[in-house]
Amino acid sequence: MPPNNKKYGLLGKDISYSFSKKYFTEKFSQDLFNDCVYKNFDIPTLEEFPNIIKNNPDLKGLNVTIPYKESIISYLDTLSEKASKIGAVNVIRFTKKGNLKGYNSDWYGFKKSLEPLLQPHHKKALILGTGGGAKAVAFALEQMGIFYTYVSREATENTIDYSRVNITTFDNYHIIINCTPVGTSPNTKEFPPIPYGFFTDKHIAFDLIYNPEETQFLKKAKQKGAVIKNGYEMLVFQAEKAWKIWNK
Repeated sequence: MPPNNKKYGLLGKDISYSFSKKYFTEKFSQDLFNDCVYKNFDIPTLEEFPNIIKNNPDLKGLNVTIPYKESIISYLDTLSEKASKIGAVNVIRFTKKGNLKGYNSDWYGFKKSLEPLLQPHHKKALILGTGGGAKAVAFALEQMGIFYTYVSREATENTIDYSRVNITTFDNYHIIINCTPVGTSPNTKEFPPIPYGFFTDKHIAFDLIYNPEETQFLKKAKQKGAVIKNGYEMLVFQAEKAWKIWNK
């Protein structure tokens, strides 16, 4: 059981909707961590991060969300091996020496959430987006032996653009993962520009978004028979992993 009088929080931008604050506040109440608190640190730029550290000397751990999962790295003293490989951080632990160490629990949450859905034909995945969440998803897919391709608005050496996604793509890739913020509340009518008519009952559509519960991406895939899942369970798994990291 962790010692009391600890402050934790979420670092991000426009995070009033935050899953983490509600989740950890309820956790602290239910598990009788009455002196633990969880606070949102909603900042317009990471340049304000040092002031958060300075003004909150009792801070013991942070979650990190959009858009700072990659850029936060330059502010940290060390990274875990997995966070270093992924190139994105969503958990910061304050060590006993006062250093800031970055971890990634997103990959673990995604892996735990996707695994129950997998069937033998699920061998290839399309990752929509190339941000910090996408990088964690890619790492998890590597751990599971699933080949993946990134999709973004602009093609690069390791990424195809949306115009390249067609029926042949869907015939070869049976897991489609939305790692973009497109479709998040309040912009719930938006969806990534892929040809949804090619989804079948052999496909999995996974959306890292959890609000709304069923995005347009998921609705359109479900209409064609695809198995769908949102990001809520992934968030629970990554949050519990973060709690263990902070208190190990």
